Amino acid sequence: MRAQPPCLDGATRQGIGWGLAWSALALMILSGWFAVTRLVVTGNLSVWDVVALRVGVGGLLLLPALVGPGRGLPWRAWRDGAVLAFCWGAPFVLCVAAGLRLTSAADAASITPGLMPVFAAAFAWMTGERFGARRATGFAVIVTGIGLLVFAHRDSGASLVGSLYLIAGAAMWAAYAVRLARGTLTSVQAAALVCVWSAAVYVPLYMLSGVSQLGGATWGEIAFQVLYQGVLMSVVAIFAFNRAVAMLGPAAATAIIALIPVLATALAWPILNETPSPLACVAIGVITCGVAFAAFRKPGWRAPETLRLRPTT
Repeated sequence: MRAQPPCLDGATRQGIGWGLAWSALALMILSGWFAVTRLVVTGNLSVWDVVALRVGVGGLLLLPALVGPGRGLPWRAWRDGAVLAFCWGAPFVLCVAAGLRLTSAADAASITPGLMPVFAAAFAWMTGERFGARRATGFAVIVTGIGLLVFAHRDSGASLVGSLYLIAGAAMWAAYAVRLARGTLTSVQAAALVCVWSAAVYVPLYMLSGVSQLGGATWGEIAFQVLYQGVLMSVVAIFAFNRAVAMLGPAAATAIIALIPVLATALAWPILNETPSPLACVAIGVITCGVAFAAFRKPGWRAPETLRLRPTT
């Protein structure tokens, strides 16, 4: 007799529903980040300013989650947080921001989020996770779509060095997702450690180096970047992505994030006047189809106890 596919109970369906909701929130914020950061690094503020605002403000806001009565973390947690901070903290932001200076918002939003689920799948496979034909097909379709999108943007002035920065960012982001799903930190703790570690290392170097261009920016520009980089990106987006990874698994959550090229390309049109070509629209459709195949969780996948049961402490 043919084996029947495993049924999903109500709790599992609810968990997937919440995972998709958290993914959607992270998706909206991250999609806008590429256009917003591209606008900044080609204007009055520098790459160094963007990173400082993101990790500095985020570190201040999330520090209470790590210190205070009853919130002491063991050294192992701080060590794991340092690894996560390297993967999705200041080094990641520097890589992507440098790539944005040398390419375009559409290129960056295509390469980094698009290749991230492929790297995540590869890393997860190396640590024992296996995928069925449907998900493997989805990853192959995503890669095909990314290739089409990069080809469509071949005349945008993008450089090879800029593309390599973006590819490195994709690998770092994927390593973060896989490491997070196999760790022992809560979603809030992981987000806080990323920002606090990054701020502790980066901000002093930034202040001593004299590379700041904040003096040449208006108060309105700085306030907007504090809100977007420091609050939405460093606090809301990281927490939402962490919850999505906890509920869907790293491969499925990162596959959904591959939809960023769709939204980011649409946002780059009114914000940066980067009009997508017909081929780029076809590529976006291909990526969307790939995500539909890849972004699902195996019924037997379960998040680590810490992430799954204690999301806000």
